[in-house]
Amino acid sequence: MRRRHLWFVAVLLSIVFLAACGAPQSLPDEPYEPVDYALYPAPSDAYVGDTMPLVTEDGTLELYYLYETDHNGQGYHPIYKYTTTDLCSYEDKGKVVDYGLMSDPDPAIGTGSVLQDQDGLYHLFYTGHNDTGNNGKGKECVMHATSTDRESWTKVPEDTFFAPEGYSTDDFRDPEVFWVDEDDCYWMLIAAREETLGGVVAKYTSKDLASWEFEGPLYAPKEQYMLECPDLFRMGDRYYLTYSWDCVTYYAMGESMDGPFVAPADNVLDGTGFVFYAAKTAELNGNRYLCGWIGRAGLTEDSGVYQWAGNVLNHQLVQKEDGSLGVREPETFASVFTREKPFQAVKKEGKVKIKDNTISLKASGDAHALADMGTRAPTMMLECDVTIDPNGRAGFAFGGSESDDTYTALCLDAEHGILRYEGIAIEDLTKFDPMVYTSFDFSTSETHHVKMVCENEIVVTYIDDTKALSTRIRRSTNGAHIGVFADGCGAEFANIVMRVPEEG
Repeated sequence: MRRRHLWFVAVLLSIVFLAACGAPQSLPDEPYEPVDYALYPAPSDAYVGDTMPLVTEDGTLELYYLYETDHNGQGYHPIYKYTTTDLCSYEDKGKVVDYGLMSDPDPAIGTGSVLQDQDGLYHLFYTGHNDTGNNGKGKECVMHATSTDRESWTKVPEDTFFAPEGYSTDDFRDPEVFWVDEDDCYWMLIAAREETLGGVVAKYTSKDLASWEFEGPLYAPKEQYMLECPDLFRMGDRYYLTYSWDCVTYYAMGESMDGPFVAPADNVLDGTGFVFYAAKTAELNGNRYLCGWIGRAGLTEDSGVYQWAGNVLNHQLVQKEDGSLGVREPETFASVFTREKPFQAVKKEGKVKIKDNTISLKASGDAHALADMGTRAPTMMLECDVTIDPNGRAGFAFGGSESDDTYTALCLDAEHGILRYEGIAIEDLTKFDPMVYTSFDFSTSETHHVKMVCENEIVVTYIDDTKALSTRIRRSTNGAHIGVFADGCGAEFANIVMRVPEEG
C-alpha cells in the first residue's frame, strides 16, 4: 500500500512539474448540441436570397426576401417574409408574393423594395425576369404590387416598365423606391447597364408611383458590370450609396443625395465570395442596419467557396469621424449573451503564457504557438483585445477535439493586411493564397478589439467596429475546441471573455 501511495504522489508531482514547465496539456471535450438559428435564420430546406427591409410604424423590421431552393422549376424566387423587433429572434411569415406564369413578365422574381405612401397604402416594386425576353422587350423589368396589410398583395401589371433606350434590356433590376421631401416626389433607383458606362445606378422620379420618368445615372463608376441592389440613405451629414457585384457588397459616399458619390479607397465592409451580399439598409430604434445574407457553403467543407443565398445576416453600421463606414454586431445581441463562461486555457504548442484572462504567445520562423480554451459553445460571443507583431499572423483556431485534433486558422494577417478563413491548418497558412478575406489596416493601432459571434457553423468576426469577416466554419462545430495562435510572431490576446445565453 505504501509503495502504491508513493507511486501516486510521484505521478502527481510529475504532472505538476510538467504543467509548471509549460508542457502541452488538454482540456476535455464538452457536450455539443446544435441550436435553432435565431440570430441568422433561414427557412427549412431552403435559403434566404436578396432582402428587402421595411420598418413599420410599430417598430418592426420586416425582411422580405427571395426564397431560393435546390429544386427550382420554370418559376422561382417567390417573396417570403421574416419579422423581428430586435434582430435576435424572427417570426417566419411565409410566402407573401408568388411568381407569375411563363406568359407573364415575372416567372422569376428579383429584388425590389417595400414602402408606404402618404395615404397609408403599401407598395412593393420588384424585378420581373423572363428568359423568353417578353416578346423582344427584354428579360428584365420593374413591376408593381400594392397591399393594405402587407400580407395580401395585388399585382398591378399596367405599371410594368422596361429599360430606357441605350440601356441593356436584359440587365434592369432591383428597384429601390423612397419619398424625397426636397423634390416633392418619389425616387426609384435601379441597377442598370449602359454600353459605354457599364453598370450604373439609374434614377427615376414619380409623383404617383404609377408613371416614372428617367433622370439618367445617379452613379456610374465605370468599374463593374452591374451595381446590384442599390440603396441610398443618410447618416449624419453624409449620404451613402450601397450596391453589390463580384460577390461583394460595396458603398460610396457623397455630401448630397444627388451626388457626386465617391467610393473610399476601401469601400468593402465584409468579405469576398458571397460571405455577405445584396445588402440593403433599414433604420430601427435609432440604429441603421445593413441587411443581407451569408451564402451557403460549397461542395467541400470550409473551402471558402460559397453559393448564392443562405441565411439572414445583419450588421450594424458605424459612422467614423472621417465619414467612412464601419460595422459591428447588432447591439441588441448583448441581450442574448448574458452569461459569462469561466475562463480556461491550456498550452498546446510553442511558447505560451496564460495569466488571468490573457494569453501571450511567441513563435519564430515556421513555428507557431497555440493555446486551447476548450469546446466552442454552439452559440456564443467572444470578446478580446489583440496585439500582433507588425507583419505577423495570429488569430483563432478551431479543432483539437478527441475526434479531430487538427486546428484550422481564422487568421488576422497583419503582414498582408487582411482577415481570412478557408479551413487551412495553421501550419499551412503560408502555402495557400487567401480565398475568403477582407482587408484591414492593422497599423492604425497596436491593439485591436475583436468580437466574434457564433451560431452553429456561422462565425462572424468584427474588428474595431470597422470590418467584419463572415464565415461558415464547420470545423468549429460538433465539439471542436476554440483556441488562439501566433504563427511565426508574437501576439497577445487580452481580456478574453466568452458569453453564452442563459441556460434553460
